[in-house]
Amino acid sequence: MKRLLLFAFSVLAIGACGPTLKVTHDISSHADFSRYQTYAIYHPAGSKSPLSQLNVNRIDNGIISAMNAKGYTQTSDTGSADLLVNPVTIAKQGQNVTAYTDYYGYGGYYRPYYWGGGMGMMSSTTNYSVDKYVDGSLIIDVIDRNKRELLWQGIGNAQIDGPVKDPDTKIPEAISKIMASLPRKM
Repeated sequence: MKRLLLFAFSVLAIGACGPTLKVTHDISSHADFSRYQTYAIYHPAGSKSPLSQLNVNRIDNGIISAMNAKGYTQTSDTGSADLLVNPVTIAKQGQNVTAYTDYYGYGGYYRPYYWGGGMGMMSSTTNYSVDKYVDGSLIIDVIDRNKRELLWQGIGNAQIDGPVKDPDTKIPEAISKIMASLPRKM
């Protein structure tokens, strides 16, 4: 389980450099981003992240950079911010099973006026390959603080196969990709 948690955020770093990071987003049809000026990072009371504090800080710093680049101003007071930005990480273990089947024998044959039966077809499954991986997701919710309404959501998802190299660079790059579709401050 510790290994699962250690790899949980590698999804962002792995996906930042390659095509493995799948990014999706959704936006409320009622969202009017011209009304919003300020934001605060929001971690609900009682929520405990499975990540190390170092990775939590990397995520928060990546979000701060992305929000500032969009023209929003950070405030540390969640009670006065226009927008609350809530990052959520999810990791679950999965496995792929592949069976290798050997086919041998001869099948039937066809001639224009005659169909002949085959000598029989045999097969046997001789090898199985089981690959374990961690499926990791980072979900970033942007919420209207006054209405407590979800305005925008970005999701980054990837399969993780090892620890990340240079997380101080890779994690912010991945967050930037996830938040690319968030509307700019108008």
